[in-house]
Amino acid sequence: MDAEETKLNRRALLFSLALGGGGLGGLIALHQTLPRDESGVPKLFRKTHAANEALARTVLSRGKDREFPGSSAVEPRNNYHGGTPEIDLETWRLDWEGQKLSLADLKTLPEITQTTELKCVEGWSAVVTWSGARFSDFLRTFPPKKAYEYVSLRSEPEGFEDDWYYVGIDLESLLRPQALLAWSMNGKALTPEHGAPLRLVIPHKYGIKNIKLITQIALSAERPEDYWADRGYDWYAGL
Repeated sequence: MDAEETKLNRRALLFSLALGGGGLGGLIALHQTLPRDESGVPKLFRKTHAANEALARTVLSRGKDREFPGSSAVEPRNNYHGGTPEIDLETWRLDWEGQKLSLADLKTLPEITQTTELKCVEGWSAVVTWSGARFSDFLRTFPPKKAYEYVSLRSEPEGFEDDWYYVGIDLESLLRPQALLAWSMNGKALTPEHGAPLRLVIPHKYGIKNIKLITQIALSAERPEDYWADRGYDWYAGL
């Protein structure tokens, strides 16, 4: 997601709220007085996020997300939060539990194809066909040394340090059958614009969690840091 577009969208949201609540100036003044947590985000926002997460995990996020016929698939936007990294796909490796896995290693896993909807917090969505391996199959084939509740996924391509990206996700979500480590989109290998050679597809979470160009996966006992949660967004980011 483009950071500048996100800032503009948040400003638009604040403005629309202000129209129904006494003016933009009053809203800004109120925002500035709110108690904040250690990261500088108003605690009220964190509490709202926690309530939304509890609802999503207990009521809304059950079963499979809707799947579509392959004929409905389109190419989604290139919504990298910064520039589009282009790397040497032949030398790319996934750092996992002290192992350096190649794409060929990952392709030994059973391949799953599904056509699901990618939804963005900016308000747009796109139906896309993805192919890859279930995250659950990845864990079975390359088992971790210890089982933890959370997963950190990072995109840290060498030479693109200004655009590094990271997400934290609960393991429960990643064990759902539609959570894929994908290497193909709409019948073709991923392009750099869409996260080549490997990206996460997790349909019941917003696009901000569907990290592209994954370079590292690690398990964590505590909630790992998350790029947009660090900037005040919902950590869970469930639909």
